[in-house]
Amino acid sequence: MATFKAIRIDKAEKGTTAALAQFDEAELMEGDVTVAVEWSTVNYKDGLAVTGKSPVVRRFPMIAGIDFAGTVLESSHPSWKAGDKVVCNGWGMGETHLGAYAEKARVKGDWLVRLPDGLSARQAMAVGTAGYTAMLSVLALEKHGLTPKDGPVVVTGAAGGVGSVAIALLSKLGYQVIASTGRTSEEAYLRELGASEIIDRNELSAPGKPLGKERWAGGIDSVGSTTLANLLAMTKYRGAIAACGLAGGMDLPASVAPFILRGVCLYGIDSVMCPLPNRQQAWSRLATDLDPAKLEQMTQEIGLDQVIDTGAKVLAGQVRGRIVVKIA
Repeated sequence: MATFKAIRIDKAEKGTTAALAQFDEAELMEGDVTVAVEWSTVNYKDGLAVTGKSPVVRRFPMIAGIDFAGTVLESSHPSWKAGDKVVCNGWGMGETHLGAYAEKARVKGDWLVRLPDGLSARQAMAVGTAGYTAMLSVLALEKHGLTPKDGPVVVTGAAGGVGSVAIALLSKLGYQVIASTGRTSEEAYLRELGASEIIDRNELSAPGKPLGKERWAGGIDSVGSTTLANLLAMTKYRGAIAACGLAGGMDLPASVAPFILRGVCLYGIDSVMCPLPNRQQAWSRLATDLDPAKLEQMTQEIGLDQVIDTGAKVLAGQVRGRIVVKIA
């Protein structure tokens, strides 16, 4: 029986183990499309999975990896045929469904998005779930009615994957971007992406007042907890924050004051089960609104054998920008 390389996660006596191994094709889960995976990426959730730092994996054995880009090998789904270039994000891959860190994947055709014109498979995974989440966040702010003339937009976790892509997108769309980071040594990098002001994350990480001075019209937050509470407290009248991460914690020690006194809106951004039309819109916009040169500037490339170590570095905040994983 055919086998292929994959990062396999197994249940251990205490926690889980992860290793690069041969995986039996007969163990692939049900799906109507089989894909030759060419590129993947390392997101925060991938780091949690391969290190076992959080119980994101729900079945064993599991192939880690929450997104991929590749070429259809076989399909019984009406929308796809052999040779089609596709992207897949979320849907429980790497958690409940065998994931992307493998030379082959079998998934439901309804999960797939056609690789947009103007993006290579490598570029799509340089974007990855982090960048796609950043685009969903931008779309939420646009739907709210936010425009560059309303004032600056703040981005937290600015040197990370979501933050880097968010800054590049927002600056190209004409927004003044305030970047919040704990890595002030990355100031030059963040300014090159388009940030006009850099603030230390410590300004937002300590408990604050229910309402603070109005500083920004909107924001994209990947940190959560006290940072998100402070963002809300300092958002201008009828502004909006898109929350898409919880690197700082799942709690929200905030008050209702920003919502009822300033009409501030908080948008929750879900990338995992996001409906297909929203995904297609996000990927279409990424192909046109993200500067390829800035994307390349924020991207590092690794091999499948480096994923586990890189996942640990992502959790430790030691990786800036985006990581692409060459599979084939």
